[in-house]
Amino acid sequence: MTRRNDGATRVTIADVAARAGVSLSTVSRALNGNPTVDPALAERVKDAAAALDYTASPVARSLVLGRTQTVAVVVPDLGNPTFQEILRGLSRAAAADDYHVLVADSAESVDEERVLAGTTRRRTDGVILCAPRLPQDELDRLVGGLRPVVLINRSAGEAPSVRADYRSALTAELEHLHDLGHRRVVYLAGAAGSVANAARLDAIAEFVAAHPDTQVSEIPCGVDFEAGAEAGAAVLASGATAALAFNDLVAMGLLSAVQESGCRIPADLSIVGFDDIPFARYTTPPLTTAAVPAAELGAQAWARMHDLLEGAEPGHPLTLRPELTVRGSTGPAA
Repeated sequence: MTRRNDGATRVTIADVAARAGVSLSTVSRALNGNPTVDPALAERVKDAAAALDYTASPVARSLVLGRTQTVAVVVPDLGNPTFQEILRGLSRAAAADDYHVLVADSAESVDEERVLAGTTRRRTDGVILCAPRLPQDELDRLVGGLRPVVLINRSAGEAPSVRADYRSALTAELEHLHDLGHRRVVYLAGAAGSVANAARLDAIAEFVAAHPDTQVSEIPCGVDFEAGAEAGAAVLASGATAALAFNDLVAMGLLSAVQESGCRIPADLSIVGFDDIPFARYTTPPLTTAAVPAAELGAQAWARMHDLLEGAEPGHPLTLRPELTVRGSTGPAA
């Protein structure tokens, strides 16, 4: 045993080896679950460690395993509750496997995302890119140098991926509005480089082609509450009877701004969000939206990363479909 600066004694791996009557390397392999150690011998080592109340140093364990027991997750906006929910599902699943999660926020910047992907990978055992904003050709090139890597809401090469089906979910929202009689709709678009925004635009184009009686016009907007509020005047001036927001934050900003102008929701204007963040059901009126299984996306992303780290074949690419959740912010067209 060695003496710490505070005068207390610290049990070392040498003490465990002496008590169990084995070498230091055998103790290390036994405590780290190496299958090459004889089971009876491994049990003897564990009994010795328990009797001495020995706890391995995390740094030493990392050196032995050649791992940090940490993975990085790069997200475009930590202020967005959807990404927070993805992280919650991912970090809880990782913790159950004794891994830590390092989170990096690229602040919707492609340049920052590019740098963070590389720097965090060098400090961790793997990286998970959540809704990366990189152009597809650059993402394809990048993932090869990041392995192991898992993608959320994108795909590239052979990298494992999980995603939400934004296109079908937005189609369901448009069908809901159409059934209510809305024929003039505005779409408050998200970030121009966002793949999720492109999927929504594709869904709109397809829906309009199949429903020539419906007009959907686009208003450049953004991804946060302030962007939705600033779009309020343009939405009211458009003459539309319904507004589709890129996400719930935008929808909530719009809801607040137009109601301050005297617009009645949904009597004068129906508003639809996307994501079903925790606050969506508590707006006045409650927000109609598409519920994205964000925590499940995070947990499934971790499952694939864990497979890669353990040398197993990762699970198949997974697509989860958000469910339309109808609340009080939509009603019949005026």
